[in-house]
Amino acid sequence: MSDRLTESFFTRDTIQVARDLIGKRLVRLEGNQRISGIILETEAYRGEEDLACHCRVGRTSRTEIMYGPAGRAYIYLIYGMYWLLNFVTESEESPGAVLIRAIAPEEGKEKIAQRRGNQPEKHWTDGPGKICIALGINADFNGLNTCVPQAKIFVENGYYPDPEQVIKGPRVGLESVPEPWRSIPWRFVVNYQHLLNGS
Repeated sequence: MSDRLTESFFTRDTIQVARDLIGKRLVRLEGNQRISGIILETEAYRGEEDLACHCRVGRTSRTEIMYGPAGRAYIYLIYGMYWLLNFVTESEESPGAVLIRAIAPEEGKEKIAQRRGNQPEKHWTDGPGKICIALGINADFNGLNTCVPQAKIFVENGYYPDPEQVIKGPRVGLESVPEPWRSIPWRFVVNYQHLLNGS
């Protein structure tokens, strides 16, 4: 448990959490098997004022979890096909979440390969929907407290990238979102080799 991130890690500013998750290890437990990958790309979504955030419409049955305790899994469906994994951030009543956009697989590669079919390894988990397919994550995990010992999804310490190698930029797929939210640099990404070199 000592390497697992605690609720205090997530109960911070969403943008800082998104940056600090780069290099951490996302773990999914299936029975006694660990399926994991190093987090390479994240996006921050913070507050009702963020017009790219689900909470822009206020408190709803869907967004309720984002107003609750930090460290919970917020999982939702897009295009009626793909589940996306987010981690709730900030203090209660201050909605925020970080989307996990890409990981580099480490453990359980055989299981990931089975789930990703004939896709080449470099494309197994290079998108948020692909991550949930590869790790077997779906709506059943929505609201999960990832910071407790029995959690089946959690984050633990991994590598510490060179800060100069972590690139900031606009979030993806926000063409219909007005400025400044469309271009605000709340996406963080690192090259896997740069990450290893900075460990």
